[in-house]
Amino acid sequence: MIRVLLVDDQALLRTGFRLVLETADDIEIVGEAADGVVAERMVAALDPDVVLMDVRMPNRNGIDATAAITASHPRTRVLILTTFDLDEYAFTGLRAGASGFLLKDTRPAELIDAIRVVASGDAVVSPRITRRMLELFGERLPAGVAGEDAGTHPALRTLTPRETEVLTAIGHGLSNTEIARQLVVSEATVKTHVSNVLAKTGSRDRVQAVVLAYSTGLVTPG
Repeated sequence: MIRVLLVDDQALLRTGFRLVLETADDIEIVGEAADGVVAERMVAALDPDVVLMDVRMPNRNGIDATAAITASHPRTRVLILTTFDLDEYAFTGLRAGASGFLLKDTRPAELIDAIRVVASGDAVVSPRITRRMLELFGERLPAGVAGEDAGTHPALRTLTPRETEVLTAIGHGLSNTEIARQLVVSEATVKTHVSNVLAKTGSRDRVQAVVLAYSTGLVTPG
């Protein structure tokens, strides 16, 4: 069973998410929290596999709570919930250690699939969301290696040319299947390259690799 903690300051939304997730035979809701402070305590007590985390909450927001949870409980994965167009914290949430983010109008089946993906150790980062993130947050990204070759960044120096190509493709939001087609290699080969990229760059999952690609200047908005 995938053990999920729901974190949102609106009880009605928590109820809605609970009703959706309880339709899945492999998902169990282990608790609910209305703010980040309570969420951190419940993660320590319940050790959930996945936290569905709202951003804007009283006492402690979802970004700060995500950073604390991923630092002290690295096994627990966090999915940020956001209205996105109104919420300018999604990118910060990814940098804080979240394994992805979902729009609050995500379809029920997509929500369930996303939780399964994150629980398996992968991350939720679709091309559509990646493009939207660039549009909204491109100008806010850290300067990183502005003005110099991204390949000189310490996190990228150990990558082979092929691995750099794969990281660039990940940064553009391509799936393994799309990367395999683009590079004319097998999907199994791409999976191996992705694993090497994550290990060499110290990225905890695919979405952190996307953040790295942007923040180092390997992938730029536009």
